[in-house]
Amino acid sequence: MTETTHNPQTIKLSIGTDGIIRLFSTEVEGLPVKISQCFPWSLPGRFISIRDEKDTELALINHLDDLDPDSQSALETILKDTGFIFEITGIVQLDEDFEIRVWKVTTPHGPRRFQTRLGEFPRHLPDGGLLIRDVAGDLFHISDPKTLNETSKKLLWSFLD
Repeated sequence: MTETTHNPQTIKLSIGTDGIIRLFSTEVEGLPVKISQCFPWSLPGRFISIRDEKDTELALINHLDDLDPDSQSALETILKDTGFIFEITGIVQLDEDFEIRVWKVTTPHGPRRFQTRLGEFPRHLPDGGLLIRDVAGDLFHISDPKTLNETSKKLLWSFLD
């Protein structure tokens, strides 16, 4: 693991008119960056990695409060736009196909279909919920597996203790 090159207290983040978030510091001026929410996903606003186009970590934000208010606002906007978590209200179908698990689920926003790697399992959250990251990096949340319908519970049973 390499050390980050920028101290979170000395950087500025800004979203340009093109919608791209950029990093400003004493070393760089307007460098386009991408944001990656680090584990645990159950702590939004904590442990956020700022990365360049080569996926090299430039800064690790332990907490949004480490940033100035304008940078906090820019980062929160990007996290909301790119870090949407789909709430699963039911599991319709769960199939395995060539090292991939295909999920067909229902959400408050309608049906969704996503894929996870065969060896990738939902993460148990401290509040009893489950969090699933698909192969594209999107997050799916089940707030309380016990409240799912019987079909969903049967499909999910292998993931529950």
